Amino acid sequence: LPVAAGDGAVSSVVLRRDEHLELLERLDFVVRNVVELRKEVEELRNSLQHLAVEIVGEVRTHLEETQRMTPRRRFPFCRDRSDSTASSSIYFTASSGNANTDDGESEGGYTTANAESDYDRESEQESEEGEDDVSCDTVRTVRRNSLDLVPEDESPLLLDSSLEEGLGQLLEQADRLHSGDEQDRREGFQLLLNNKLAYAGQQEFLWRLARAHSDMWELTEDADERRSYAAGGKEELELALQKWDQSAECHQWFAILCGQVSEYESIPKRIQAGYVFKEHIDKAIALKPQDPQLYYLLGRWCYQVAHLGWLEKRTVSALFEVPPTATVQDALQNFLRVEELSPGFSKAGRVYIAKCYRDLGNASAAMLWMDLASELPGHTKEDAESERELEEMRS
Repeated sequence: LPVAAGDGAVSSVVLRRDEHLELLERLDFVVRNVVELRKEVEELRNSLQHLAVEIVGEVRTHLEETQRMTPRRRFPFCRDRSDSTASSSIYFTASSGNANTDDGESEGGYTTANAESDYDRESEQESEEGEDDVSCDTVRTVRRNSLDLVPEDESPLLLDSSLEEGLGQLLEQADRLHSGDEQDRREGFQLLLNNKLAYAGQQEFLWRLARAHSDMWELTEDADERRSYAAGGKEELELALQKWDQSAECHQWFAILCGQVSEYESIPKRIQAGYVFKEHIDKAIALKPQDPQLYYLLGRWCYQVAHLGWLEKRTVSALFEVPPTATVQDALQNFLRVEELSPGFSKAGRVYIAKCYRDLGNASAAMLWMDLASELPGHTKEDAESERELEEMRS
């Protein structure tokens, strides 16, 4: 401080250039956190509003169903048991993801109590409720049986042989189109759709048709159309899994389509879809443990769970007793398993390996996998997004 300034002078701190930059960086960090916090609070507010609307809707629906069921219980004679067991089976079916088609046995193989009395009760309800409550299973059975009708003047053996040969050629062409460009995949979807009537009862055909729905979901920009494609493919596989629960491909594409359907859903529904996704990917891996695509999908799931935001974690804790858990290390192990089974399987897979190493603080390994990812060409939208992520990571 200059001597001539006198006792009334105010001292000031002169910062060096590096200290000034450090201070600016800290202030910028604080501002970014405040902005992110504000966004999370807004998302939480919107999520709670959606959740409240869903709860009110469920309560209203339950009350309406209760009011409709009340007159049916007023019979002049005694019943063996109430309708509560029949209604609860809906929730068991929804939680398992598969519809229950057994007459007296539940999804897990447990015999339903009072099965014989159920038959009498169902017969009585049919006469009371009329044709409005026709079973969905009956409709599906009629649809499938209609495909098996053979004209009397044709030999069933020759027809089956011809259909089998045609199916093989169709599946070959569908796989080739699925591996092609955007126009090829659109053509593949239309090809399978045109042959649905003839081959809707074939496992290999159905999961490819569901895969084609997923292709159209990726190729379409309109939100409503995307939701429609994903929901259509998921519905096809819901029927297929009732009959072919041991098909790894059916489980794989059902998991993928569940994730695609949930993209525009609320946070609670997306989290629930995540549970279903993990369940079916685990089943697919158990059935086909050497498929690198399955480990890639599981690695994606682990990485997303490990990076859940504050809002998602709060929602999970509030809605589910046992929240999903996964770490970046879990994701890394699955992505490395992909490279072990099929080196250079995908550009996106190697980018994820680099991201995992970066998150774990191993910068040299991250740089190595970034270079390895750059060597692979890009063919899909996901590869294009991975290339952009690579550029951001390098910068």
